[in-house]
Amino acid sequence: MAHVVYVQTYLMSYSDEGPLNRVWREFFPAAPPARSTIGVAKLNGTTVEMSAVAVRDLSLKQCIGPPSASSAVPISAAVRAGERVFLSGFIGHDLASGKVPEDPADQVKLALDRMEQTLHAAGLDFRNMVFVNPYLTKKIPMQVMNRIYASHFEFGNTPARATIEVAGLPGGGNIEFTGVAVTDLSKRRAVRPKNMDPSPTASPCVFAGDTLYCSAKSGFIPGVNGGIYASTVETQLRQTMRNLLDGLEEAGMNFSNVVAANVYLDDLNDFSRMNVVYAQYFGPERPARTTLQQIAPAERVESSSGHWPTLEQISIIAVK
Repeated sequence: MAHVVYVQTYLMSYSDEGPLNRVWREFFPAAPPARSTIGVAKLNGTTVEMSAVAVRDLSLKQCIGPPSASSAVPISAAVRAGERVFLSGFIGHDLASGKVPEDPADQVKLALDRMEQTLHAAGLDFRNMVFVNPYLTKKIPMQVMNRIYASHFEFGNTPARATIEVAGLPGGGNIEFTGVAVTDLSKRRAVRPKNMDPSPTASPCVFAGDTLYCSAKSGFIPGVNGGIYASTVETQLRQTMRNLLDGLEEAGMNFSNVVAANVYLDDLNDFSRMNVVYAQYFGPERPARTTLQQIAPAERVESSSGHWPTLEQISIIAVK
C-alpha cells in the first residue's frame, strides 16, 4: 500500500467521510496518497469503490502539501511520482470555517485556488495539468464553472477533462477538482483530431511523456447538426468508442494501447448490455476499469430536435 500515490473513491453514503478516514488511516499510516472522494447514485454490487495508481519505485514518491492543507483529512494534497503529480480533490469551501459560499462562482474559484496553491507548492502551475476531473452537483451551473475554468488555461491547449455531475460531495460541497500534472512541460502535448474544433475548456487528449490522457467522450456525433441521435446504450457506446478512437489514432495508437478506463452509466441496469459491446473493442488483456452511475437516471425521451439523453461516457488512459 505504500506504493499507492493516488486514489479515486466513490461512496454511496458521502455526507460523512469519518468512517472512510478511520479505515484509511489504518492502511496509510504515513505518506498517504492523494485522494478524490465523490458521492454517487449507484455502484455495481457495492456501496464503496476505489481505483488507484501506484508507483513501483518508492524513491520516486514525494508527498506535497501547501501550508494551508488540512491535516484533519489523512491525505496528501498531492503526490509526485517521478514526472507525474497527482492532485487530491479540492472542494469549493472555506478551509478556515468549513462553510460553502452561496455563490456558485465563489465555490468554483475557491476550489481552483486550492488546486493552484498545491501546484505552486510542487513548483508547477496550471500549464502543467494534463487531465482534470471537475465533479459538480446540480447546484453548480455548467456555464458558470466553464467560464471560470477556461480563464485558467490557454485556449485550445487545455488539459483533457472528464466533467461529471455527481450525487454529492463530502462536507456539503458542490464542486471538486482533481487531476494529474506533468513536471516537464516539454513532455506535455495536446492532441486534437481534425474533426474537432479547439476548445476553451478541454483538449481531446494530452500526452504526459509516453502516457495519453483522453477526455470523457459520449455518443455525441460532432460537426454541423451534432448531437446524440441513438436511443440505446449499445448504439451510443459504439459512437463513443469511435470518438475515443479518433483521439487514439491522432496520437498513433489504438485500443490495444489503453490501460485504464472510467465508464459512467446513466443507469447501472445497463451494465451487462454495455459490457457486451465494450468487450468487442479489446483483446484478452483488457484495461483496468471503474464503472459507476453517478446520478439518478435521465428520462429517456427524444427531444424535438431528435436528440436523446447521454446514457454513457468513457474516459481513457493509454500508453505508447
